[in-house]
Amino acid sequence: MCSRSMASKTPVGFIGLGNMGNPMAKNLMKHGYPLIIYDVFPDACKEFQEAGEQCLGFSLEILLLCAKSLGHVRHFCVVSSPADVAEKADRIITMLPTSINAIEAYSGANGILKKVKKGSLLIDSSTIDPAVSKELAKEVEKMGAVFMDAPVSGGVGAARSGNLTFMVGGVEDEFAAAKELLGCMGSNVVYCGAVGTGQAAKICNNMLLAISMIGTAEAMNLGIRLGLDPKLLAKILNMSSGRCWSSDTYNPVPGVMDGVPSANNYQGGFGTTLMAKDLGLAQDSATSTKSPILLGSLAHQIYRVMCAKGYAKKDFSAVFQFLREEESF
Repeated sequence: MCSRSMASKTPVGFIGLGNMGNPMAKNLMKHGYPLIIYDVFPDACKEFQEAGEQCLGFSLEILLLCAKSLGHVRHFCVVSSPADVAEKADRIITMLPTSINAIEAYSGANGILKKVKKGSLLIDSSTIDPAVSKELAKEVEKMGAVFMDAPVSGGVGAARSGNLTFMVGGVEDEFAAAKELLGCMGSNVVYCGAVGTGQAAKICNNMLLAISMIGTAEAMNLGIRLGLDPKLLAKILNMSSGRCWSSDTYNPVPGVMDGVPSANNYQGGFGTTLMAKDLGLAQDSATSTKSPILLGSLAHQIYRVMCAKGYAKKDFSAVFQFLREEESF
């Protein structure tokens, strides 16, 4: 949990306001942190501009004054590049889709490292290649700052409710400082070890998630074709040994659960493209460590095929719809 009394409410930088970054940033604001925000797509910042009072162009001193009179007013500053974020904040969180995006945000022409201040704490919550996290950490260390990887699990729902799980890799002495911020957005903040171990934990988790979602979708599809009512089948699975998160919390069958992507034509949630990307990271890691991932590799192939067949922008639970439309695979 984030402690309002302990937190020093100085501005926090936040880069990447997508499906996950948007609610994460809002939760930081709810806990009293003024934000310095940037997204490569300016429209992503519009919701913040409409919801609160914009401090565009204000000095850091004014933002600090804002922090002392929070009340119900939310203060933030929209800037034009990651470098500008680094100039105004010494604690920055990045939440980006891919390794390439993370490299650009940190090391690009207008990246964080162009203006990062010594002693800054940089937390990357993107899911990227562990090797990239390690390289970024080396570059950040050369600038006298600290880098930690802290990918998340829980999806958009947990991001909105502030119940994410953060898997953190980096210097252990800096974990408490990172946890102060991450605890405002998550109910579980777990230290995993050196830089890159957070990414390793996330990749393993998402590989298992993909496999279990495909398994749940296959079981539900088979049961329905055998004449079972989907809600009844889900109830039985969830009181039996086949129960898993994909069946009891994020069921892929339309009409079985409310408030999940399958109830909204698979819109929102965690995109099929991102799942395919994460499975690709698992495949690369398996190759480099000579680890057999037979089901993980098959899951990767399935999600790649889905991307090629028009499911790229749908939630990854759309694998049920994909299976329903395929007579054979």
